[in-house]
Amino acid sequence: MTTTPIPTDSAARWFRAEDCNLDDFKRITSQCTSLADYPYADAVEQNVLVYGPRLHSYLESTDERADVQAELAKALTDGPGIVVFKGAFPDISVVDRATLAFNKLIDAQKASGVQGGDHFAKPGANDRIWGALDKLALADPAVFAEYYSSDILALVSQAWLGPNYQVTSQVNVVNPGGVAQRAHRDYHLGFMSATQAGAYPAHAHLLTPALTLQGAVAHCDMPLESGPTLYLPHSHKYAAGYVAFHREDFTEHFLQHHAQLPLEKGDAVFFNPALFHGAGTNVSTDIKRMANLLQVSSAFGRAMETVDRTAMSKALYPVLLELKSAGASEAALHNIIAASAEGYAFPTNLDLDQPIGGLAPQSQAELVAEHLARSGSPAELNEALDAQGARRLGTGFPPA
Repeated sequence: MTTTPIPTDSAARWFRAEDCNLDDFKRITSQCTSLADYPYADAVEQNVLVYGPRLHSYLESTDERADVQAELAKALTDGPGIVVFKGAFPDISVVDRATLAFNKLIDAQKASGVQGGDHFAKPGANDRIWGALDKLALADPAVFAEYYSSDILALVSQAWLGPNYQVTSQVNVVNPGGVAQRAHRDYHLGFMSATQAGAYPAHAHLLTPALTLQGAVAHCDMPLESGPTLYLPHSHKYAAGYVAFHREDFTEHFLQHHAQLPLEKGDAVFFNPALFHGAGTNVSTDIKRMANLLQVSSAFGRAMETVDRTAMSKALYPVLLELKSAGASEAALHNIIAASAEGYAFPTNLDLDQPIGGLAPQSQAELVAEHLARSGSPAELNEALDAQGARRLGTGFPPA
């Protein structure tokens, strides 16, 4: 998947932003996508593979469907890292009915005073529906069933992740005047600072893109002036990209060499989460650019056992306070928290548990460590843990 050499000495098994080499990145992203290597594709536009409606004719045969999926997996690894499906939804009326349902959800959010934040854009600039998958299913199950019966979604999800994948969805509407996002990579490591991402070993950087697939369905025509997403084909192959995208020189190269394709209603794009990308600026005066952003996750992204980490944190906190008072090292206290509390901020309900001062909300482990640092009382921590748990589960969120 990556064409960046990874040193074998232990001191170099960690990626640091200051070590990233822009010349290597330029070499990798200057590769050309050859249509001859992808017989099921119809075109290559700006180095992006484009699949047309004829693809549907190959999907009834089990063997040929497997061949198509093998080609898609190759495109997302060895190829440009991005594929566009023209006419992914042959029946546009299905998309229109979903759009109507999404607009009702947005109107309900506004009426209740909820404002959707954004990981990589200014809060309030766009209209956003966090957790749109379950909200649509509850608000209009018939439309949900029509929409998610899409064979293209199943085709590419199985090609990348295998069976038993997990779909999530966030609807994003970039209104006229909405400014571009900064170029970035996506979940998991893409939602971290360079320092946070750098704490993960190099092999983890190479593993995580295989655990999720990013996609978007166009819910309106998206001419270039509406600011469809910018992509840099082949950029997913740069091994240290999860720390490199934070650097200004890499951002500048992205801005000078990105691809940007107009989309039509019912088109879909799917890409390797390690691909450098970012929504464009909507310079139109009347296009509310709506996309259903899909994040499909591997079935394997789960632990074997269920664990009540909130109960564990409550039980252990008085012991942590005693150990701190007795002079226990910070490292020992950190190790206890790491073994007991939830160390990752996701999944969560992003309507209620929005990122503040960063790309991700506070994790349970960070909450426990924060209280321990100031020797907060167990009662204070218990209350904070319960409040955080309620936010993560969406308890008390007003119905759409």
